[in-house]
Amino acid sequence: MILVVHAHPYPRRSRANRALVDAVREMPTVEVRSLYDLYPGFDIDTAAEQRALEEAKLVVLLHPLYWYTTPALLKHWFDVVLVKGWAFGDGGTALEGKDCLWAVTTGGDEQAFGAEGRHHLPLAAFAPVVEQTMRFCGMRWQEPFVVHGAHLIPDAEMQAAATRFRARLQELSV
Repeated sequence: MILVVHAHPYPRRSRANRALVDAVREMPTVEVRSLYDLYPGFDIDTAAEQRALEEAKLVVLLHPLYWYTTPALLKHWFDVVLVKGWAFGDGGTALEGKDCLWAVTTGGDEQAFGAEGRHHLPLAAFAPVVEQTMRFCGMRWQEPFVVHGAHLIPDAEMQAAATRFRARLQELSV
């Protein structure tokens, strides 16, 4: 099973995240958990989230890049779901050996992420916190899936990205 943990604070306004979710939602082995729809008051059902993670072979963290990291609810999800004794530490092996795919969308185009770009660093410079969190839980980090310029790219490019996303999930689920 593939678990897509979707964390966009404004999911109905998100062109890119909506396209990516729509591309995989109907796959028979995919469960999409849209955190901002499920937990608008940030009161996360830890047991339900842990059950979903236990069933997954592949965990996809899908979100826009927010101030160079995850949106607040996904960070809170890390804090209350990935707990000691379950996800790490003594007896914390629930996620051991599962694959993790970071699927991130950015407002800036690819050139914005580089020494000469607006952000002065490559996108990879913003991955370590998420990557290390997942690795600390024993997960296998996969090469991230990125859509740059999410609100700028033409519809055809957005649809092509959604098709690539679906194909990537299919590839990783084999």
